[in-house]
Amino acid sequence: MNVMESFSLKGKVALLTGGAGLYGRQLCRALCEAGATVYIASRNLEKLQAEAEKSGATALRLDLDSDESIASVVDEIVKRSGRIDILVNNAVSRCACGSWSENMDYFDRSLHTNASSLFVLTKRVAEIMKKQRSGSIINIGSYMGLLGPDPTNYTGTEMFDFEKASPIYFYEKGGMSNFTRFAASVLGHWNIRVNCIAPGGYFNHQPEAFVRQYSAHTMLGRLANDEDLKGLLVFLASDASAYITGTVIPADGGYTAK
Repeated sequence: MNVMESFSLKGKVALLTGGAGLYGRQLCRALCEAGATVYIASRNLEKLQAEAEKSGATALRLDLDSDESIASVVDEIVKRSGRIDILVNNAVSRCACGSWSENMDYFDRSLHTNASSLFVLTKRVAEIMKKQRSGSIINIGSYMGLLGPDPTNYTGTEMFDFEKASPIYFYEKGGMSNFTRFAASVLGHWNIRVNCIAPGGYFNHQPEAFVRQYSAHTMLGRLANDEDLKGLLVFLASDASAYITGTVIPADGGYTAK
């Protein structure tokens, strides 16, 4: 196969959870632009449909708290398209980011959505991919799953209270990194690859002090933009990365390498 052709996603079917948020919009566009048939799925169907119309994807309602909803979405995609070649676990709930002082039930709500559903959806899609003996699963993690928070990024802002900060997002994204390795190990027999993208800080009109301080801690001197994840996603979803699995790849301008 010609190397440039190996990056094409034509003929492939992709499920992207989320799809209308900061990361989701560019991930959806990337998959569509590379030629995949793309389904985006989350609770907010109205918001998803607006994005689907722009990018050429199909929107489906998905409640990650529900086994039945997960099964229904996977079955619907197979009914419509006959297969699933790419799964992008992008959706995340921040329902328990408030404080470290909460009780266990409070944290369990977040873990149910962001960890348990990851296991269930990945297993469900993997059963389809096993029949095909091929597939690419891509988890969208975070540099916060690789490092602890840096207080100097937040000096002069009210963005992060180190006395009250919750550990849950760091815990979940750190767990996603090792779940990636676990799933890659147990699914490799069926030629199913599992990788993780760990994005760094994303510019979203944060306070000037944060933007300046965070950017100074990267090697490229800036936060991520609306295009920075697209190429890496297509690479991992495509045959161009056919011998890559079990990796956690920071897309952070060199932040975690300093």
